[in-house]
Order: sequence, then C-alpha cells, then structure tokens
Amino acid sequence: MAKTEVQLAGFRLRNPIITASGTFGYASEYADIIPLEKIGGVTVKGVSPFPSHGNPMPRAVEVYGGMLNAIGLQNPGIDRFIADAHYLPYLRTLPCAVIVNIWGRSMEQYAEVAARLEQEKKGIAALEINISCPNVKEGGIMFGTDRNLAAQVVSAVRKATTLPLITKLSPGVANIGDFAKAVVDAGSDMVSLINTLAGMSIDIEARRFRIANRTGGFSGPALKPIAVRMVYEARRAVSVPIIGMGGIQSAEDVIEFMMAGANACAVGTYTFSNPMGPVEIADGVNAWLDNHGIADIRDIVGVMQD
Repeated sequence: MAKTEVQLAGFRLRNPIITASGTFGYASEYADIIPLEKIGGVTVKGVSPFPSHGNPMPRAVEVYGGMLNAIGLQNPGIDRFIADAHYLPYLRTLPCAVIVNIWGRSMEQYAEVAARLEQEKKGIAALEINISCPNVKEGGIMFGTDRNLAAQVVSAVRKATTLPLITKLSPGVANIGDFAKAVVDAGSDMVSLINTLAGMSIDIEARRFRIANRTGGFSGPALKPIAVRMVYEARRAVSVPIIGMGGIQSAEDVIEFMMAGANACAVGTYTFSNPMGPVEIADGVNAWLDNHGIADIRDIVGVMQD
C-alpha cells in the first residue's frame, strides 16, 4: 500500500483526509457511524468567547450544485467547550488529530479564545482561525476580505498561543495568493481554503427568501473548480502546508486538490449526504495511488506547479 501519512506544521495525519469545520459537529455526533481511526483528523465547529445561538430558522437549504447555510456559528462558548464532557474532554480521546476552529467579533476575542486553549492544549493538534467574520470594531468589515485586518488578527492569535495555526481563507477576494502570504507573514503556520461563497435562494411561489438570514454560505460540488484554482494560486504564493477544501466528494477530487498544491484536504458538505464519505475517500485515495504506482502521496503534491 502507498504511504499516505502527511506531516503538517507541528503534527501528523495518518492520511490527508480531515473533516471540515461546521459539518462534523464536535465528532461525537458521528462516533457511532464513522471509524475515526481511519481518517487523518477532525475540525470542530467554530468556538467563540461567548455562547452563540446562531441565526433564526430556516438556516440551511439544498440548492442546485450544493447547499446554502446561515447557521450563524452556533457554539457553546469557550467555557463550556473546555469543561463539558461532550466537547474538549471527549475530543482528547479521539484516535485522530483534532483541530479547533476559533472565531470572534474583534481581534481581542480571537486572542482570548486562543489564550484559553493554550492553557488546555493537551489533545489539540492545531487551531484554525476563521477570518470570515465581521469585525464589529471596524463597522462590520470582514476580517477575511481586508488583508491588513486578516494579518492583524493572525498576529494577535500568534501572540496568544504556541499551538500550530491554520488560517481559513475567504474566497471573496481578488487575489487569494496575497492573502495567503499576508497571514503567513503574520505568523500562520498553514492556510486552509476555501471557505463558503456568499449566496442566496428565493422561493418564487411564496416570494420569500429560503433562509431567514436571506444570504448564506454556498458549499458543495459546484464550488470545487473555484477552490482548486485558489489552492493552486495560494501554493504559488506560500510554501507552508495547505489544506484544500470545497466540493470534495471523491478520492479523485482529493488527488486534484493535491496536484494543485494542497498537502491535505477537508471533506465538508458531502458528509451530510454520506456520513461515511471521509473514510471512503481515504480508502479511495490509497487505491488510486496503488493503481498508479505511486509509493508516497507526497510525490503528487503541487505537481501542477511545475
């Protein structure tokens, strides 16, 4: 069998398949369905300094080519995440890497969550910084669409923790490579991309928006060509590990992302329709490598950059 182990910045994955934040809960929700020892890692739902109830219902809808969601980053808050047996204590028992996604409404809040997790870092492989959030102190400007703000929030988090940092990049920018370089220069050890694209769906018979928030994040297979292109551009800008995501539904999708420059890949929306998807994809990647006579998965990373 081919070697599928992946070494990222400061931690190892047994294979390149990770579950994407927001689509896998806190892992316990899937524990009776999916053998977690067969994937590389899980990324938990975003954690903030305060509990968040999220947006009003309805907040998710299936659309052509994927889905729209406006969950609103619902989470129990950092205090409960650390103390409640359902969250961090459970995650520490998992047989795979655990990545904790964090967010806030100001730079200070991002740093606050990172500092708390620094004190509780046993069992945490890395933090993923979700910069697709509005900065309330800057009039609602999204951290992820302003290069200076993105760099500043990463810098604030870097000062608060020694844990490896992954910055999750927003696709709503003109040059993703510039943003990747900015956050890496500010202290991010890795980047992950892409987050969802803003979208909208209207019920034309009822003449109403199909989700209460009106707009939501579009994810699913239709996103993949955009995501592959952005991973390719990010790889040309930075040399740090990249986690690619966006519409992955098969081993072939993962191979495509890795050839574009990703070192690992996150499976998100596909898990809703096929909870065993991440495991099946991991097995499929191994089979693809064997069928093509490739001994080590690292040999395909970034081959399209040549």
